[in-house]
Amino acid sequence: MRASAYHISTLKEAPNDAEIASHQLMMRAGMIRKLAGGIYNYMPLGLRVIRKVEHIIRQEMDAAGALELLMPVVQPAELWMESGRWEQYGPELLRMKDRHGRDFVLQPTSEEVITDIARNEIQSWRHLPVNFYHIQTKFRDERRPRFGVMRGREFTMKDAYSFDRDVASAQKSYQVMFDAYMRIFARLGLTFRAVAADTGSIGGSQSHEFQVIADIGEDLIVYDPKSDYAANIELAPAPCLLAERAAPGAPMQSVATPEATKCELVADMLKLPLSQTVKSIVLATEQEGKPATLWLLLIRGDHELNEIKVGKVAGLDKGFRFATEAEIVEHFGCKPGYLGPVATTRPVHIVADLTVANMHDFVCGANQEGAHLTGVNWVRDLPEPSLVTDLRNVVEGDRAPDGSGTLAIQRGIEVGHVFYLGTKYSQALKATFLDENGKPALMEMGCYGIGVTRIVGAAIEQNHDAKGIVWPRAIAPFEVAICAVGWGKSEAVRQASETLYLDLKNRGIDVILDDRDQRPGIMFAEWELIGPPVRITVGERGLNDGVVELLGRKQTEAARVPIADCIAQTLALLESA
Repeated sequence: MRASAYHISTLKEAPNDAEIASHQLMMRAGMIRKLAGGIYNYMPLGLRVIRKVEHIIRQEMDAAGALELLMPVVQPAELWMESGRWEQYGPELLRMKDRHGRDFVLQPTSEEVITDIARNEIQSWRHLPVNFYHIQTKFRDERRPRFGVMRGREFTMKDAYSFDRDVASAQKSYQVMFDAYMRIFARLGLTFRAVAADTGSIGGSQSHEFQVIADIGEDLIVYDPKSDYAANIELAPAPCLLAERAAPGAPMQSVATPEATKCELVADMLKLPLSQTVKSIVLATEQEGKPATLWLLLIRGDHELNEIKVGKVAGLDKGFRFATEAEIVEHFGCKPGYLGPVATTRPVHIVADLTVANMHDFVCGANQEGAHLTGVNWVRDLPEPSLVTDLRNVVEGDRAPDGSGTLAIQRGIEVGHVFYLGTKYSQALKATFLDENGKPALMEMGCYGIGVTRIVGAAIEQNHDAKGIVWPRAIAPFEVAICAVGWGKSEAVRQASETLYLDLKNRGIDVILDDRDQRPGIMFAEWELIGPPVRITVGERGLNDGVVELLGRKQTEAARVPIADCIAQTLALLESA
């Protein structure tokens, strides 16, 4: 590939709406161009990276026995109504009508369509197991698309779906895909973790996320540096921090706390540690035709509520909302900011976090504006909570669930997710097969997604510097850039550059020859921005000495190497990229 025949269109400055490094650098390097909010044109450089990501994914999926097909972007609403997700999925599902008034959706995922294929194509246990996958455009109508390809509305995803005859076989298929994903992300050259995760809107009973480690990541990953344990913070179990409940040591009394509506302010005003306070959070559940039921959730003042865990509490697992101020006043006798579990005006369900259940002499709201209670103790001052369970996010230093050490936390970008679905979709869409006894049985399913375009952004977030992108070799748009300085006026430069170019190309190296005859400073800055792993500079002055300059993208100074050694040293640099 010659640069003069290629579309290279870089920018000195990123657009104002580009907030993070990957968005800024993809725009500046000419990889993407914005068409609408969260919708981008992928320019030739960007598409080269995407195709390389897809190539690695296809190789590993095929090696794992998955079969590629292609499902449409537009899907009939009837299938989503059958599964129950037409209403459940929410506003991210873009709905539309055709000219006949029939409802369709732009697919955000393909569980319904693939299950429809399976129920029509798979009749016997002899046809199982099978795993279908495709790489296709998806659309999710994000409320606030941002961060370029990291949270766009239109994106490319690889989604695969396994079908098995029983749970044991489905678990084997799950493990095959998990192992394939480990190989995929290793081959992509990314630093990542596979973490246990919540199944979310997809459903199912088991899942793992594949998180690329990056400071900009929206997800918090909890892990034990001394073991293999890792989990998304939404799923990580938080231990009770108190081995047992101590006996009361102080009388309960009301103290004035004007304007102190948060635990931090109360602790500061009373000169007490924040860990001695208890935070009150009021939720509501509803049944048709009945008044709302209120729930008071209690967590320690220095902890944060985990809403995923709350959604699994019996009684709250069918859906909940935060209580309105009017409902709070009716049940507690005061406005939010001074709420607590002692002497509520009307009965509420009290759910205490594991640690709170073992606290003594704690501080909580007095259900009176401008006042809190100190020295509060279970049994003596209020009944035991209705339910004690894990409600909080883990924090750095908590014990690891396997007891091997203490937990650390880092940020990650989710780029892949594997789910064991069970019969969630096969039951809803009646996808059955005939077992060995000739009886119909539901297929056991798994689904496995990789955000292809999101990987590009995540790779840049993990691999960049002040000059631009630092690509892992496997997905760089070009592996080597040959910068021919003085192309237009030096026959020696042209001949040497062409010879190196053809030699590298014949060895299977993805190389581009920059023959645009630009000034060296402009040429170098552009390739540092685009980020190929290796740059070779061919100039007349160097050729007079029999050398060219070789620079790895991660290096700060170029090496002068004899022309005869250039190919060997370039290959060695690529091996370490």
